[in-house]
Parts: sequence; C-alpha cells; structure tokens
Amino acid sequence: MDFSLDTILAIVMPLLGGLGLFLYGMTVMSEGLEKSAGNKLEKIIEKLSGNVFKGVLMGALVTVIIQSSSATTVMVVGFVNAGIMNLTQAIGVIMGANIGTTITAQLVSIDLTMLAPIAIAIGVGIKLFSKKNKRIILGEIILGFGILFLGMELMKDALKPLREYEGFVLMIKSIGAGTLLGTIKGFLLGLLVTAVVQSSSATTGIMVALASTGALPIEAAFPMLLGTNVGTCVTALLSSISANRTAKRAAVMHLMFNLLGTVIFFVFFSKLTIYIVTSLGDDPARQLANAHTFFNVVNTIILLPFAGLIVKSVNVLIPITQDEKEATTFGVKYLDERILETPTIALGQVVKEVLHMGNLAKMSLDSAIGALKNNDQKGIEKTFKIEKTINTLEREISEYLIKLSNTPIDNDDRKILDGLFSTINDIERVGDHADNIAELALYKIDNNVHFSDKAVLELDEMVSKVFEAYDLALEAMKEENRYKAQKVIEVEGVVDEMEKTLRKKHIARLNEGRCEMSSGIIFLDMLSNLERISDHSSNIALAVLDVSEH
Repeated sequence: MDFSLDTILAIVMPLLGGLGLFLYGMTVMSEGLEKSAGNKLEKIIEKLSGNVFKGVLMGALVTVIIQSSSATTVMVVGFVNAGIMNLTQAIGVIMGANIGTTITAQLVSIDLTMLAPIAIAIGVGIKLFSKKNKRIILGEIILGFGILFLGMELMKDALKPLREYEGFVLMIKSIGAGTLLGTIKGFLLGLLVTAVVQSSSATTGIMVALASTGALPIEAAFPMLLGTNVGTCVTALLSSISANRTAKRAAVMHLMFNLLGTVIFFVFFSKLTIYIVTSLGDDPARQLANAHTFFNVVNTIILLPFAGLIVKSVNVLIPITQDEKEATTFGVKYLDERILETPTIALGQVVKEVLHMGNLAKMSLDSAIGALKNNDQKGIEKTFKIEKTINTLEREISEYLIKLSNTPIDNDDRKILDGLFSTINDIERVGDHADNIAELALYKIDNNVHFSDKAVLELDEMVSKVFEAYDLALEAMKEENRYKAQKVIEVEGVVDEMEKTLRKKHIARLNEGRCEMSSGIIFLDMLSNLERISDHSSNIALAVLDVSEH
C-alpha cells in the first residue's frame, strides 16, 4: 500500500473527526448521567469514602457515571486539596476509578453501530419535544450514547487501511512479538498517546477501533494498554501542580499505584492475561476490553492490602511540613476548581463552604458580643481578624459560583445556586454587624462605659433570640428544611418586636436619667445591629423556602 500524503490525510482526518465525536458523545452521555444522579452522587461520595474499601466502590461508581478515570482522579486531587478526603480514602477511590474506566472499553467493544443513528434520532427527539427536565436528561444520555458509537464507527472506517500498510503491520508485529524491546515500545506508545490526549478512554477507544479492524491483536494491544494506564496519571500530576502538598501526594500516589501494577503485570501476569482473554473468545475488541478489566481488577486486589504502605511511602517522598501542621481553620476549606468537572458535587461543596462562612460569622458575632460584655480586647481583635476572612470567603465563593453557573447544571440546582449568591451576601453582612459590635466594644473600653444590670439582661435576652434565628437559618440551608426556615421567620418577628420594646424602655431610662448618655448610644446601636442580623437570618431562610417551592 502506498502511504502518500493523500493516504495519510484520508486516515487522519476521519480519525480525528471520529475521535472528536467519540469524546463529545462521552461528554454528553456523562453529563446526562451526572444530572440524573444529581444530589445522589454527592451522597454516594459522603457514604462511600469512609475507608479504603468503600473508596474503591465509590471510585468505580463515580467513574462509571462521569466516564473518565482521569476526571475522577483530578476530582480526588480536588477533594484532598479541599481537605474533605484524606490520602487513605483517596487511594481507594483511585483504585476504584481504574476499575470504573474499564466499563468504557467494555461498552465500545460491543458492536452497536446499527443502533447509533436510532439513538441519535431518539435522543434529539426527546430533547426537542420534552418539557420535563428528567426526560430531557434521558434524551441527553441516549443522544450521547449514539454520538459515541457514531464516532467509533468513523474511527474504525478510518483505521481499516492500516491493515494493508506494511510499515504499520511490522510495527504491530514487533510490539506483539513478546520481546522486551517490543513490549517497551508498546508501553511507551500507549503512555505517550494517553499523555497527549489526556484521556485513557480516548486511547482505549482508538485501540478498540483498531482491534475491530483486525489490525491490532491482543499480544500487541496489551503492552499499549498498560502504557495508557500510566499515561492517565499525567492529567492528575499536571492538575496537582497548583494544589497544596497533600493534593500533590494524591497525584503521586496515583502514579505509584499504576506503576506498581504495571510492573507486576509485566513480570508475572502478561502471558496469563493473554491466555485468559483469548480463551474467552476470538473477537479482538472484546479481548482487549476483557484484558483491560482483568488488569485493573486484579491489580486492585493485589495492591489493596498495601494501601497504607503506599500512603506512608508518599508521605516519605513528600514530607509533611511544619506549615501544614499549623494550618489554620480560617480560609477556603471545600472549594477546588477541579471539582467543577462534576457540577453536582461542586454545588454540594459550595453549600459546605457557605456553611463554613456562616459558622465563621457566628464565631465572629459571639466573639464581638463577649468582648462588649466583658471588655475583652482579644475578643475584639479576633472579630476583626475573622471579618477579613469572611470578606475573602465572600469574594472567592462568588467567583466559584460564577464559574459553576457556566457549567451544565439542571434547573433545580441552578435555583439553589442563585439562592447561594444572596445567602453569602447576607452572611457577609452578619460579619459586618459583628464588626460593628466589636467597634462598639472598643469604644466602651476606651471610654470606660458601663451598662446597668437591667440593660445587660435585656441584651442577653435579645442576643439569645438572634442566635436562635441565625442557627436555625444555617440548619435550614444545610438540611433544605422548610419547617426550620419558617421557624426563622417567626423568630425574626419576635426579634423585631423585642427591638421596638427595648428601644422604648431604654429611651425612657435615658429621659429619666437612670442611664448614661454614652452607654445609651451603645445600647441602642447594639439593638439596631442585632435586629439587622435577624433580618439577614430571615433572608437566608427565605432563600431556602424559595428553592424548596420548585
């Protein structure tokens, strides 16, 4: 066969087009599956990341849903970076992701080409003519499925001429000859292609397409398959460059696990794997998919007992520094841009971050009120410090919400997202009022102002109600609890009446000369700040009620 420029273009252009459709179809299908899973995906992660064994199951399930082990591993780096998953949990998820990604190879190895046009027609029809969100999501899944297999068919057709090209045939024969040099060549080829494409699923798809044409026997495909397994680590390694040291450990742990598994299979299981998959059938595409599954399942079984040792090894390679040990609880805890790859999980993380911000505002308020009552200078300084953190959090959460709003999320999640924009503003205002109270405490200390016992009791009563409203508001947001949200509005009404009553009483004491003018001003300002905090608590509750109505 003459391999002229025209021949090369005739192969490469349809191959790239088919690969593009394959990846796009996989993206559409995975986004549909992810939307379908919705909040369940976040609950799966919370329930199944408790230990390394549950982590394996979680990694497999999430990877099946998002159809990319690279994306799952990058997400794990994000989770570790956000401090919501430790390395022992992370290694289980990474192992599970390697198993979950084999589903893609199993799926595309089945010849469903005839169903592709039908799936596309049905998927488009459902998307165009359905009004219900669940049906539209189903249409996306079916459409993605059809596009994926259409891309596979284009890749198969593009790669068929390679069977007749002598140079390609000789290269494949050298890889599958069983020699050390040939095996290394195959391994490096799989590694490089995956590192460039940054998707082991894409590389596996190309290999399945080649195998389907008869141009890639399992003897040559297996070393390349092991190479893709190491090449997929590149994505997580690149992702960890800008992350903290713990996230870097997660990425290195992924590389270590895959490298160890590759070495074990090279030395002990290559011939056994080929023997097992060839005895199961003659279809090269099915043999490749089965080899992929066998490798990752057996690799996990062998290395799972040594998960703790792998974690310790990584901690030796990247030691824990003193700065890490002294890391403060202030600042962003749960947000990481890598998690935006899975918007439903990212939304759950934002809710956690907003609650973290809310708790900091409560800590700031508690510190400011304590400083006012007890003339505590340290409490004032603590409030000022937390207020700066709250302002930073509001900015960073807002930026994250904007990025999240540009991802494909369903209408229900978008409603929650819109509510969070207003909620973080309300929490930031609570922090501002805590700051105002700290300023009043500073004035009280500097001017040696004293409150009467009656004034202190009245303030304590109102403070108690304000905290009740604010705590209930945060709980209502966390639990999406309509009853608690409604209760906040009721308590806020009580606070409004209390503020009016206490204001009248205190003005009466001022007029009667039973209270100093300086203390009276501070007392009235305190009432105003506390009443405004209850108003912001009510706003948070209303956002919860607004979301739960839809």
